[in-house]
Amino acid sequence: MLKTLQDLMQPPPGMAFDFSQPPGEPALAPHDGVAWRVFANPVSLFVGGVAAVLLELAEPSVRSGVWDYGGFQRDPGMRLRRTGFAAMMTVYGPRSASEKLIAQVVRMHDHVKGTTPDGLPYHANDPRLLDWVQATAGFGFIEAYHRYVRPLTPAEKDAVFAEGEPAARLYGATGAPRSWAAWEALLARTAPALEASSILADFLRIITDAPILPAPMRPLQRLLVRAAVEITPEPVRSLPQLRGRGLRPGEATLARALAQAAPLLPLGDTPPLQAARRLAASRTKN
Repeated sequence: MLKTLQDLMQPPPGMAFDFSQPPGEPALAPHDGVAWRVFANPVSLFVGGVAAVLLELAEPSVRSGVWDYGGFQRDPGMRLRRTGFAAMMTVYGPRSASEKLIAQVVRMHDHVKGTTPDGLPYHANDPRLLDWVQATAGFGFIEAYHRYVRPLTPAEKDAVFAEGEPAARLYGATGAPRSWAAWEALLARTAPALEASSILADFLRIITDAPILPAPMRPLQRLLVRAAVEITPEPVRSLPQLRGRGLRPGEATLARALAQAAPLLPLGDTPPLQAARRLAASRTKN
């Protein structure tokens, strides 16, 4: 499991990046903010990422784009690592590199378009869809950390959303929530459109059975997927494909133990550590 957690905190193959350079360049998110703490835990990142995808797949237009183009069906582990790397870059990466990466993603999304099975046209760069994707990611990472690592105050939850605003704006999500209350309002507005789908069940099966953790550790992988279902908000958690798929009695304690133990493990030279050195080098020089 240690090797897997180390991988989750590192850029995927072909996307190597040194977060310690250039010295002194700030990130999009403030180094003394809450997001720097939240995104440093690989267990809550995995749980929050899965919860975010469940919310995305419940929205018909986002579901079509994610499922048709996202890569979850071919290689869910690598898809999660790419998403995690993008999150790491927007939180810890130097601003210039973050802006470059986001611009590349926006150009790629420009080609992600089509029609849902119900005949509704969609485009990945539609601001409405971008707002939902940014919002669900923010919610997933915040709530996973809050439930399984350390409770966050309302002000800290607000701060994570606010600290993500510069990156969201670059993606084109100009209406993404900047506070927890704004997230709840967006969820309430979107709830009538959220729906059940066999794709939700397909995703849960794929992410549960994929060789993300070694075979002997697969029960822990299934536990973390259930932990993600557990934090998924209504009305999605009650959809037929998710109903009864949350944590079993006593499992919340184990999920918290895993998440709280993660920072104590030797995870190597992670992006948060490299980014801290980047900024410390500037302060030392001055």
